[in-house]
Amino acid sequence: MKNVKDQVYAALAAVFENVTDQYPADWGTLPAVQYTEEDNKIHEATSEGESKSYVRYRVDIWNNRSTSEAALRVDEALSDIGLFRTFCQDAPDPSNQKHKVMRYEAIIDMESESTYRPE
Repeated sequence: MKNVKDQVYAALAAVFENVTDQYPADWGTLPAVQYTEEDNKIHEATSEGESKSYVRYRVDIWNNRSTSEAALRVDEALSDIGLFRTFCQDAPDPSNQKHKVMRYEAIIDMESESTYRPE
């Protein structure tokens, strides 16, 4: 398995002020961005050990107006580190905030550190 959580945080924190890996505590600074590692497992193994790792992240965006601009910024930040968006949907939110859910995936070659689009 390959830990890229620090890279995901750094990429998001470079473009947003309010980024957390927990439910946002700061609602005064919007958009609020939450990221969660949903999966991190061996994708391919050889007799010598792991050769490829699969990762999936969920990103939630809350804003008091449209989440579209923030979603484009998330796309750019995470694609720059090799993650590919596989899902994007507006989600109902009882707080009347705009809420978007996005998922990103990658297959990482453990030897070269390069990423591949999941099949």
